[in-house]
Amino acid sequence: MIGWGWHWLLSRSRPPGLICEALMRWLPSLRASHPGLWDDTASLPHAETVAALIARRRSSARPKLGQALSILHVESGGGSACLLELEALRAAPGLLARHGLRFVTSPLHADILLITGDGCHNLTSAIHQAWEAMPGPRWAIAVGDGAAGDGLLRGSYASTGNMEEIPFDLVIPGSPPAADTILSGLRALVAANADPL
Repeated sequence: MIGWGWHWLLSRSRPPGLICEALMRWLPSLRASHPGLWDDTASLPHAETVAALIARRRSSARPKLGQALSILHVESGGGSACLLELEALRAAPGLLARHGLRFVTSPLHADILLITGDGCHNLTSAIHQAWEAMPGPRWAIAVGDGAAGDGLLRGSYASTGNMEEIPFDLVIPGSPPAADTILSGLRALVAANADPL
């Protein structure tokens, strides 16, 4: 008897209904380990962040974006801890769509450039090309201390540090920031976009 391990789940002799039943048994433990992803009150945006984003939008006279914001994510090298937290956020079914957010793979379809990592030399030009290819109005978000220029690899031979040419509208601090903190920052951007000029 193999038991409840992954070998039991991946056995071809088990019907798919039993596999789904076993996964549904594990779902409460997943919800308990990441409560901020499932509870909307845990990831509410901070009022000061929303006010600062609204002021920035008004000062630059940016027009309002669409209802659903499209995010282009670029991992620019580093420890990948921020990437793992972002993937945990993306893995929650329907969570981002409920808040009017979605990820895209082309800069031509993106409203937001979301950067994680320390910014290695080889990816700097690709990040700038993606930023220039994005149609305006556009937003830039730095997730984690590495993308903001304060990461562990700052000043090393592999890292360019802060990318001065990209004006970050929002910096989500942490090394790495939790998934619900990232969601709170994204929700602040959605709230700032919903404010009329």
